[in-house]
Amino acid sequence: MNIIKLNAIDSTNSYIKNLASKKSLENYTVVLAEHQTLGRGQVGTTWVSDEGKNLTFSMLVGLEDLRIENQFYLSMAVSLGILKALNSDVKIPLMVKWPNDILSDKDKVAGILIENILAGSYIKQSVVGIGLNVNQTVFPTHIGPATSLKNLTGKNYDRDKLLTMIINSIQYFVKFVERYKFEELKMLYLESLYKFKKPMMYEDKEGVVFLGKIIDVDENGMLVIELENETTRKFGLKEIKFASR
Repeated sequence: MNIIKLNAIDSTNSYIKNLASKKSLENYTVVLAEHQTLGRGQVGTTWVSDEGKNLTFSMLVGLEDLRIENQFYLSMAVSLGILKALNSDVKIPLMVKWPNDILSDKDKVAGILIENILAGSYIKQSVVGIGLNVNQTVFPTHIGPATSLKNLTGKNYDRDKLLTMIINSIQYFVKFVERYKFEELKMLYLESLYKFKKPMMYEDKEGVVFLGKIIDVDENGMLVIELENETTRKFGLKEIKFASR
C-alpha cells in the first residue's frame, strides 16, 4: 500500500492529480495530509478539519472500461466502503446521505469528493478525496451539523489503523464496479441510504416545500423523489434539501 504522508498541503486531491500527471502511480496510492489549507467538498464547498485529529486523504483508483455514464457506481462503492469500515466499530447506526456523505442521525461524519480523469468516453482514473471526522470534538457552526467518531463512541482512534481499514473496505466494493455488479451494488447502496422510502418534507432550489419520499437513485446519480400524487421528480446535487420547517 503506497501511502504518501504530508504535514500540510492545499488539497490532497490537487496534489495527487498533479503527481499522477507526471508519473505512473500504483493503484490505490494514497496522499494523506495532517492539515489541508484548501480542503474541498462538493460543488465548491470547503472541508474544515482540525490539524492532526482527523483523516483527510485522497486515493487514486485506476479503472478499466468504466464508462462515464456509470461513474456514480464508483461513488456508491466508496461510500459503502467507508460505511462498512466504520460500522464494524461504531455501534451507533451510520447511513449514507445522498449522494455520498456519511451521517449519524443528522450529523455529518464524513464527506467524499470524486474527480475523474477521462480517456474518451471512459474513466481512466478517479481521485477519491475523503474527509473523516475522527478525534475532533468541537466543530464550527458555519459548516452545518457535524460530529466525529470520538463524539459518537467516547474513544480515541488510531488514525493509521482506521485508514488501512477504510482503504481495504473501499477496494472490496470497487471490485463490484470492476465486475459490473451494478445492480447488487445499487441494492446495498439503497439499503444504506438515509431516509430511503420514508415520507419527509423537502425543499427544492426555488424554495418550494413539499412532501415526498426517496424511491431511487438513477443511473446518473439523480435522486428520485415520489410525490404525494405518486408522480416522481428527479434532483441533482444542491437542487434539493430536507426542509427546515
